[in-house]
Amino acid sequence: MLIGLDAMGTNNSPRTEVEGAIDALNSSDSDLRIMLFGDKGTIEEELEKYEKTWPVERLSISHAPEKVLVEDSPAKVLRRKPKSSIVVGLKTLKIGELDAFISAGSTGAVMAGALLTLRPLKGVDRPCIGTVVPTAKGPLLLLDAGANVDCKPHQMTQFAGLGKVYAQDLMGIENPKIGLLNIGEEPEKGNEVSLATFQALKASHLNFVGNIEGGSILDGSCDVLVCDGFVGNVVLKFYESVANFISNLFKEKLGEESRSTDLKEIFRVLDYTETGGAPLLGVNGVVVICHGGSPPKAIRNAIGVAEKAVKSKMVSHFVEEIDSFSEKGMFL
Repeated sequence: MLIGLDAMGTNNSPRTEVEGAIDALNSSDSDLRIMLFGDKGTIEEELEKYEKTWPVERLSISHAPEKVLVEDSPAKVLRRKPKSSIVVGLKTLKIGELDAFISAGSTGAVMAGALLTLRPLKGVDRPCIGTVVPTAKGPLLLLDAGANVDCKPHQMTQFAGLGKVYAQDLMGIENPKIGLLNIGEEPEKGNEVSLATFQALKASHLNFVGNIEGGSILDGSCDVLVCDGFVGNVVLKFYESVANFISNLFKEKLGEESRSTDLKEIFRVLDYTETGGAPLLGVNGVVVICHGGSPPKAIRNAIGVAEKAVKSKMVSHFVEEIDSFSEKGMFL
């Protein structure tokens, strides 16, 4: 298996990506291979610091001298920076030379590039970002987490179908419970989109458990939580800020020396780097998007997410799920 990794994406690139890739290779007993995309000279200079303390034959470099900057328009990156690590990586995935591609670079550029290069799967109107967050009963998949600000009911229903497959393939949940994020539990609550989405999900073959209020997210009453990208991104950013707040509060009050094993486990559950990255669901290929501030641990775990997605044949399962919706006329 060959995983492509954008080596120029994080705030501390390529140091973070190189360390994360080496950690992944050293901890993997599989046939994992990694191809780093970015400026070859810069990457080789970073690799020299590790004195070949990794399986050298399983790590390669694809020269991509251009770097996507924050100020670059995501929609224009494909045309204006064709030699960037994001564009070269996605095109390599497109022609089948990679099994998956990971980037902690501009989320907008990765999304736009994936849509234009890989194209959405047949029957998928809008691909979405799925992010795993902790709850009292285990992990929960939140989607959309920021790809689509305004959504229609049939698009939200598609998100639910894609989320079902992700929960089955990567979270190991046989019949995941699907919830709709809303301002109340009653079916008649919410705006027009929420009302229509509720009815569509209720009529679907999915294991729909109804509306979920914001205050009930942490209860773990569902496995997949559906919302539009505007709301989802707000929820995700709040999640991350609260996790950091609680972690820092414990450290401040107890100190590093006083933390018990139980508290360390709490920190681990709240730590977003444990998940690593958020997959872009609904495109014709495995693409994982990471936070720009990701440490090496997050990159290593994102590689693990990509590996699992490829091995489980997640993309082909997406196709099967969307076909089952189409047969029932759900997206018309």
